[in-house]
Amino acid sequence: MRYGYARVSTTDQNATTQEDALQQAGCDMIRMEKKSGTSREGRSELETLLAFLRPGDVLVVTRIDRLARSIADLQTIITEVKAKGAQLQCTEQPVDTGTAAGKAFLDMLGVFAEFETNLRKERQLEGIAAAKERGVYKGRKPSIDREKVRKMHKEGISPTNISSMLGIGRTSVYRALDGD
Repeated sequence: MRYGYARVSTTDQNATTQEDALQQAGCDMIRMEKKSGTSREGRSELETLLAFLRPGDVLVVTRIDRLARSIADLQTIITEVKAKGAQLQCTEQPVDTGTAAGKAFLDMLGVFAEFETNLRKERQLEGIAAAKERGVYKGRKPSIDREKVRKMHKEGISPTNISSMLGIGRTSVYRALDGD
């Protein structure tokens, strides 16, 4: 069986190009999700595909950065694929997990994907710092009305009940009360 995996990071991105490439690569089943590749958390479609893999199966992606943006996650995924007797193929990159050269190339691609993510984070932090200096950046608006939380607590309402009534986490209630 050939399983295709397509991933985009944001809801305004489209995976159609990836799905077309995976169909052309002969995938029997294609799973797609809109999640960040910086972590495996919450990537249920990837987990489903990894669970489906059997000896002789092939997991196909268009590029390694669609699979993982962290070298640690990439190596974990590759280890799982190999442990199941399956292989990984990329439609746009010459990845062959069965050879030493292919494994080295795969690791290099993973390093560059992680490097690109780290550069993006650095640029974002630099942009935020510059905007703060200019007085343009204010951050996001508070999602919790701290005064309301404090008032409810002074009225004798427990943090657990406050969190239920306001639809927020109990930890957020305690953070709001820390200033008291």
